[in-house]
Amino acid sequence: MRGVLIVVGLVGIATVVSAFARRTSVPAPSLLVIAGLVVGLIPGTPHIQVEPGVISLVVLPPLLYAAGEELPWRDLKAVWRPVAVLAVGLVLVSAAAVGAVAVAAVGLPVAEAFLLGTVLASTDPVAVTALGRRLALPSRLQTLVQAESLFNDATSLILFRIAVGVVVAGGAISVGTVAWDFVRLALGGAAIGAAVAAVIALIRLRTEDPLVETVVTLLTPYLAYVAAEVAHASGVTAVVVASVILGVLAPRLSGSRTRLQAEAVHGTVVFVLESVVFALIGLELPGLIEELSSSDQRWLLPSLAIAATLVLVRLAWVYPLALIRRRGGGDGGRSVWQVSAVVSWAGARGVIPLAAALSIPLLDDAGRPLADRDLLQVLAIAVIVISLVVQGFTLGPLVRRAGLAVPKADTEVEYARARLEVAEAGLAYVDELAAREAVPQVVLEQVRRSLQTRVELARDGAGDAEDVDIGRTYREVRREVVSVQARLLARMYADGSLGETTRRRLQRQLDVEDARFDDDR
Repeated sequence: MRGVLIVVGLVGIATVVSAFARRTSVPAPSLLVIAGLVVGLIPGTPHIQVEPGVISLVVLPPLLYAAGEELPWRDLKAVWRPVAVLAVGLVLVSAAAVGAVAVAAVGLPVAEAFLLGTVLASTDPVAVTALGRRLALPSRLQTLVQAESLFNDATSLILFRIAVGVVVAGGAISVGTVAWDFVRLALGGAAIGAAVAAVIALIRLRTEDPLVETVVTLLTPYLAYVAAEVAHASGVTAVVVASVILGVLAPRLSGSRTRLQAEAVHGTVVFVLESVVFALIGLELPGLIEELSSSDQRWLLPSLAIAATLVLVRLAWVYPLALIRRRGGGDGGRSVWQVSAVVSWAGARGVIPLAAALSIPLLDDAGRPLADRDLLQVLAIAVIVISLVVQGFTLGPLVRRAGLAVPKADTEVEYARARLEVAEAGLAYVDELAAREAVPQVVLEQVRRSLQTRVELARDGAGDAEDVDIGRTYREVRREVVSVQARLLARMYADGSLGETTRRRLQRQLDVEDARFDDDR
């Protein structure tokens, strides 16, 4: 019962904090961590200890799936090379660098130090995605940061799984064994993720009930994760691959009502999971520090050194990539240092490394308590807190100082232009129906008046007009018009004439309109 009350309390705190965060440029995860720390330091607050594996199984799959499903395929194809370099090379270098600092600063054995490095090598796709959109980063830069964060999670958690096996077995790290296990886990997870995506796509194509389809999409990340883990492959990789594939296919798999309902349900689920996990970061740390205090174990300065190492290694890895893309014209003439600084500072740690740290086993293969487990968790969680607080509070000013944020006026101009073209496409289709005399004239006049009002309001920059539902035929024609407009919107996005934010904004409007005339389904 106490656990339930704690969860409810965390969600309540998160709701208040998130409402406050929307009024500022500070990301909600950073404020949630601070709130958790404040609550955790209050005398009498119970110490929280999460069982290993609970967060990995319950929390990770839906959060990773939500981030992967939102990746814009068009921009992902344009940045896949730097994403691959960052998601693999940077993870390996970061894990090795953190391990070296941990050995030098704390005296951890090499295997345990490498385990800590694999925990902290991953960034947080959920926080990065939300922050990037709030700061209005350019579309491709946003996709680069988001995709790199998502795929480096798969890489780091595969390495984490290998490192855990070495530590609990008490063995030594072998480069050959690590490489083989990495390839086996990654390829197996990717294959299972693709297979799950194919099966789910077939099911969703044959499902017309929005409620059933929403349940299917909620279960999908868990199915991919569990199927891969049962097959001794990487569950995280399976979830990432399945989410990206289904995200690309989503417009063909779901109708407007389903998309609207699924968006609301998934948003609620992600909010609750994020709220609990980010608050747990703050609540866990005081108790773990108290347990270490009796042994006089150093943790603060090593944590600061590791956090600084992660930023410096990331900057040293990102700068050459930005320089190469600048020479190839990939950054639109922006300063190499501007891009490098923002991409490097956007690599905040969050849910993924926390889940990895909390899932470190309690016992080794011989049944003995795992040595230095508390120290590993304190170092990991302290670095996560430092990352979320320092980088979270300062990334917004850095983006504005670097001049990389897309001006709101530019976004509104793009939106107004696309909205006008979509409305005019609807009018053109009505004229085509009139020429064919395929629909009663009275219905066409009703539709034309509604669309003409929309065109005039779009030209004036005003709001949407209210439509009047006058019967079955009228609804059918209106839904056909929406379909024509949606196809035009897809073509405009595919040829690069509008960005992801504008596309989503207009697609939601079309979904809402289509759902209004969907009564006969």
